Amino acid sequence: MRSISEEKTAARERRHRRVRGRVSGTAQRPRLNVFRSLTNIYAQVIDDEAGRTLVSASTIDKEIAAQVAGMKKAEAAKIVGKVLAERAKGIGINKVVFDRGGYKYHGRVAALAEGAREGGLEF
Repeated sequence: MRSISEEKTAARERRHRRVRGRVSGTAQRPRLNVFRSLTNIYAQVIDDEAGRTLVSASTIDKEIAAQVAGMKKAEAAKIVGKVLAERAKGIGINKVVFDRGGYKYHGRVAALAEGAREGGLEF
């Protein structure tokens, strides 16, 4: 018998697989993927055709971790979104497809998306 947390994780993974059936990143419009753990948030811009991660940012990156120390999780997620947008624009990416990873578009996931939009990414 699985625990409640295992059931929640399995349900999120099922939702993510369902979303991934419809959402795919190309070289012109890569996929912005979000992963949320209890303590950190991670974001990647992925070209699914080539199978490559183009840029990434997370709260465990040294430069970001110094900025977000002592902040609330949603505030930290917004900064991760802004940094990711800056890095993506640095390699010429302006438009992405947002992949919320099976999470609700709420809280930290929405804050990361808002930060990425403020940083200049379009989705």
